[in-house]
Amino acid sequence: MESFKDRVALVTGSSRGIGLGIARELVARGAKVCLTARNAEPLEAAARELGDPDTVIAVAGKADDPAHQQDAVARTMAAFGRLDMLVNNTGINPAFGPLLELDDAVAAKILQVNVLAPLAWTRLAHQAWMRENGGAVVNVSSVAGLAASSPGIGMYGVSKAALSRLTVELATDLGPAVRVNAVAPAVVKTDFAAPLYLGREEQVAAGYPLKRLGLPEDVAGAVAFLLSDAASWITGQTLVVDGGVTVTGRV
Repeated sequence: MESFKDRVALVTGSSRGIGLGIARELVARGAKVCLTARNAEPLEAAARELGDPDTVIAVAGKADDPAHQQDAVARTMAAFGRLDMLVNNTGINPAFGPLLELDDAVAAKILQVNVLAPLAWTRLAHQAWMRENGGAVVNVSSVAGLAASSPGIGMYGVSKAALSRLTVELATDLGPAVRVNAVAPAVVKTDFAAPLYLGREEQVAAGYPLKRLGLPEDVAGAVAFLLSDAASWITGQTLVVDGGVTVTGRV
């Protein structure tokens, strides 16, 4: 397990679920981490769980709010003096139903949070540290962006397809100093994904070759690999982390 000692990460959407799992993995490897999420109370509880203020700080705010983005990056630099790793994990899916019935404002909000916010966070991290010193970025995409996905989450899938494409474009623009990759999980057992499996987990998992749904630590390990020097010749890729479900033709 490669050490991240003396490295600093910022992980968005990290008060729970996949984001918290990623932050926990990075801290376990020796990194100092800035956690961000919308709600201050669970975010601060997550920070206390992971370490003391010399290791983990928490900055609450909305992921697509430019003032919050600037504040979080500035406070990371003030606390730790560097920003080597960025994980764009925050994602939303506030509506369920057919695409043609989706309100335009809701569609725009999904794209704002899931696509444009990661671009903004990457820009700020690049300006603050990575342009001169290098670094690595991982975007948390989804298998929903790879093919027609579960009915009712079409715009979410569109946004995640765009995020994977954004990953490619950023990798091209920011290399060689900065590597940019993505992970695309299938259903992971989190509160966010609960509507996709709650009450029928065994039935859903039966369609996966590995016969189980994902856990946050499954994604965290893949993200840590892509951030590490072991992935130093990997950029512009979306690593599918899905228990094998996409090889069956199901998403």
